[in-house]
Amino acid sequence: MTASNSQRFPRFALIAVAAVISVTLLAAVYVRVSGMDISNVPTTAHVVDARELRFTDGEDGTIRVYAVADEQLVAILEPGTSSFIRGVLRSLNRERRFHNVNIYEPYRLVRWDDGRLSLEDPATGQQIDIGAFGRTQVDAFAALLVASHQ
Repeated sequence: MTASNSQRFPRFALIAVAAVISVTLLAAVYVRVSGMDISNVPTTAHVVDARELRFTDGEDGTIRVYAVADEQLVAILEPGTSSFIRGVLRSLNRERRFHNVNIYEPYRLVRWDDGRLSLEDPATGQQIDIGAFGRTQVDAFAALLVASHQ
């Protein structure tokens, strides 16, 4: 067999791929140069319920959750439980340490009228959409919102 029997890659496919890559790069450059903020998608949702919560570490590995409004104990998260909540708090506390903010400042748990649930850090401006992690995680945080009303 000779090299002349080899098939060539379709020229149209190469041009199409090059066009997609070019458009993607141009869009990225435009967003970067224009200073457009794409991190926060505007929403028309309104707050249905919100609670400021303070999370404190116990010596025995527990996390105590208090409603800031009346300093009522909302929940005690036992060691080895609530791994998602613990992970979110570790992430937010890491950011607080980076900004030299007290890790025991309250967070704001918010339920929106469009069904979303978010945890906001007023000290750093971070906001986490809990729904992005699934129904189980939403339920874990929603229990803290409901418990804070009792």
